[in-house]
Amino acid sequence: MLSARISSQKPELSTLTLWIMTIATGLVVANIYYNQPLLGDIAKTFKVSNGTAGRISMVTQLGYAAGMFFIAPLADMFKRKQLMMFAFAAVVLALLATALSPGINLLLLASFLVGAASLIPQLLVPMAAHLAKPEERGKKIGVVMGGLLIGILLSRTVSGFIGAHFGWRAMFFIAAGLMLAIWLLVFSFLPEVEPDYTGTYKKLMGSMVTLFKKEPKLRFAALRGALCFACFSAFWTTLVFLLKENFGLGSDAAGLFGLVGAFGALAAGLMGRLSDKMDPFKLSFFTLLLILLSFVVFIFSGHNIIGLVIGVIILDMGVQATHISNQAIIFALDAGARNRINTIYMVSYFVGGAVGTLLVSSLWGNYHWNGVCITGLILSSLAIILHLANHNSMQNKATTV
Repeated sequence: MLSARISSQKPELSTLTLWIMTIATGLVVANIYYNQPLLGDIAKTFKVSNGTAGRISMVTQLGYAAGMFFIAPLADMFKRKQLMMFAFAAVVLALLATALSPGINLLLLASFLVGAASLIPQLLVPMAAHLAKPEERGKKIGVVMGGLLIGILLSRTVSGFIGAHFGWRAMFFIAAGLMLAIWLLVFSFLPEVEPDYTGTYKKLMGSMVTLFKKEPKLRFAALRGALCFACFSAFWTTLVFLLKENFGLGSDAAGLFGLVGAFGALAAGLMGRLSDKMDPFKLSFFTLLLILLSFVVFIFSGHNIIGLVIGVIILDMGVQATHISNQAIIFALDAGARNRINTIYMVSYFVGGAVGTLLVSSLWGNYHWNGVCITGLILSSLAIILHLANHNSMQNKATTV
């Protein structure tokens, strides 16, 4: 039998706590994406193909999924702040290993470890949901997710600039220093959250299978999220190759597109507020259409910077808004299992991203940008079909968020 203990008093989600969580989420998640604008430079350093370099992005995302699957559920068993302290130590070491890697194989291993140790945002988002008042949950999640989105997108801007002027290794030394600073900030100001679960790790992991089987909304959100993030990763992994091939631009130019995509942070905040008042399932239909529309724009913009800029804004708004909608659905399911529910969803999400990266990395050599766009069109169409096919069942089992 699973047993639980409920802490007598829950810490409040103060404005200071919320902002620390938001900043930490953005800076930690950035570790996963620093390598994307640098893939061309890394390929040159180790004299490998762009397709091989693209695998660095893939294994980083797989590492993130592995960290979430095996470590994040422990937040239901152990104190969350203590768990974060261990994760920060691990990510600092992994980033230093990345910066010092002498060959592509060791870089791939170090990149996997960076992803695995950067699971901290997946402890912070459920923590925000736990501490927030029910009537403000979507809004507070939206704030933290806005930080996550900005971290994802501006990481490319920063790493593109650093890579162009100081070399790709410098970015990972800087990232390690940033993690030390955030480590101290979280240790000093974040409240501790007591665990609710008292069973064994084996039973904890087994309970995720039970949750997945009994929660149709969780299965739906996980698959929908995986397809959306596959589209997102397909574009961002290959953007640096497109800019080099068709425009003669380098990593700094690829990074600047992160500034453009930061407009999607507006969608994340708006989606959080709307999900408190509207049915997120209905709202998501329109955000999924945005993802499909972005790849329609991209397929005509292989030699047009303005078209790429427009497509980036549409893509990031669609992906991030759908992600917030998915989280509004899953965090309303079982308050005592939020970390495990989030783990199931986010592991699916990043496995989808890794699959998207693998697909376009494999297709790039023969089909280049057209292959990327067709992949995005197929994946986004599948997401819309899934959404519509589940409309009746989801509406009949609607949950108030």
